[in-house]
Amino acid sequence: MALIHQDILELVGNTPMVEVKSFNVSPSLLLLKLESQNPGGSIKDRIGISMIEGAEREGKIKPGDTLIEATAGNTGLGLALVALRKGYKLLLVVPDKMSQEKIFHLKAMGVEIVMTRSDVEKGHPEYYQDYALRLSKEIPNSFYINQFDNPHNPRAHETTTGPEIMEQTGGAVGAVVVGVGSAGTIGGLTRYFLKVKPSVEIVLADPEGSILKDYSLTGQYTSAGSWAVEGIGEDFVPKQFDKTLVKHAYSISDKEAFELARTLLRQEGIFAGSSTGVLLGAALRYAKEVKEPKTIVTFACDTGSKYLSKMYNDYWLIDNGYLERPRYGDLRDVIARSALDRSVVTIGPDDTINQALYRMRIYSISQLPVVRDTKVVGLLDEYDVMVALEKEGAEAFQHPVSRFMSTNLITLQPQASFHELAEILKQGYTAIIVDQERFYGLITKIDYINYLRLKEVLR
Repeated sequence: MALIHQDILELVGNTPMVEVKSFNVSPSLLLLKLESQNPGGSIKDRIGISMIEGAEREGKIKPGDTLIEATAGNTGLGLALVALRKGYKLLLVVPDKMSQEKIFHLKAMGVEIVMTRSDVEKGHPEYYQDYALRLSKEIPNSFYINQFDNPHNPRAHETTTGPEIMEQTGGAVGAVVVGVGSAGTIGGLTRYFLKVKPSVEIVLADPEGSILKDYSLTGQYTSAGSWAVEGIGEDFVPKQFDKTLVKHAYSISDKEAFELARTLLRQEGIFAGSSTGVLLGAALRYAKEVKEPKTIVTFACDTGSKYLSKMYNDYWLIDNGYLERPRYGDLRDVIARSALDRSVVTIGPDDTINQALYRMRIYSISQLPVVRDTKVVGLLDEYDVMVALEKEGAEAFQHPVSRFMSTNLITLQPQASFHELAEILKQGYTAIIVDQERFYGLITKIDYINYLRLKEVLR
C-alpha cells in the first residue's frame, strides 16, 4: 500500500547518504548526507521544526504571533516552512551578501525581509543578530527565535542527524566533517557521539576569514576577515560551539569552496551550495592526513539552486576574481561580457523594439549593441526606447530597432589607453571596443569601476 504523508513537515529528516567517488580519499571512504533533499532544501529544516515546536511546548508562542530571526538564509527557509504550516508570521533579518534566490524563495513564502549590512561585527547596531533582537523588543506579540542560543537547535541534531548517521553507516562512521554557523550541528552531534561512540572525530570546516578554526585548535581569538561563502563561519564564538571532539580543523578559501562544489555537480551530479564546498575541502585535507582508513561523513548542506546567480554563474565568479579568463593587457580586459565567447547580449537592426526591450529586461541590462554580420551598426538604450514610445506610442514596439538606434558610436580599439577610456566614460558615453576585424564588447562605467576594484583586490 502506498504511503501518503499528511504534511510536508513529515518529510524533514531521514535524508539519503551517498558515496562520493570523484575525489581521491583512498583508502578512506567519503560519504555525503544529502540534507539538500529536505523539503526546504537544507539541513536547517531540522532546526526549524525543533525550535518552533520547542517554543510551542514551552508556551512562548501561539498562532498569529510574529517570529523573528537573524539568518544567512537557510534557517529562515526552515522556519518559513514550519511557520506557514502552523499559522505564524515570520520576519527575518538577513545580511546583504545573501543570494537573491534565497530572498525570492522567502518572499514567495510570505516572509517579511529586513536587509542589513554584512560588513559589520557583533555589537554594531546594523549587525544582523543585534538588529533582530532589537526588533523583537519593538514589535508586539513577537518572539526572537535566536538559533545561536536556542537549546532546541543542537537537540535536533542530537536526536535526528546523529542517529541517522550511525544507522546509515552501520556504526562504521569514524569522522564527521561539519561547518559552524549557529553551532547547532556540531553541538548536537558532539553530544550524540559522546554517548554512543566517543571515538568519532569531529572535523571543523571553516571558511577563510572566520575565527573558529584557530579558536578550536588553540583557544585563542583572532581578528575576523571576510568571506563570500554563505551559512557557515563566524566572527565570534557561538555559545553552542562545542569543540570537545574536534581534533582537526581547516580553513578553506572561497575560491576552493566554489571550485569543489562545481566539481561535485559536474562529476557526481550532486547540486550543492557553497558551504558544501568548504566541507569537501576540509574532508579531502583530513583524508590525506589520517594514517588509517576512515569512514568520513559530511553533508550537502543545501541545494545549489540557491546560488545560481552567484557561485554557479561564471560571470559573477569572473567579476569577483574567483574564475580566471584570458588576459590581454589592454581594454579587452575591462569588458565584462565579451563577444568572443558570445556572452555579450546583442540585437539585430531588423529586430523589433519589443524584442530589444524583452532582452533588456530578461538580462537586466540597459543597452544593446546592434550587430549585423559581426559588425556593430548602432546602439540602443533605454533612452532610445523611451523616445520611440513618446513619438509613436504602442506601435513603436513593432518597429525595427534600426529606426531608433543611435549610430553616433563612440569606439575605441583594444590598444587605446585607459586614459582615453576614462575620458569617454566621464562624458556619459559607453565605449564600444572594435578594430578593423571584429567587435569585442562594450565598456560601461560600472565595468570600468569593477575592473579597478578587482585589480586592487587581487594586488
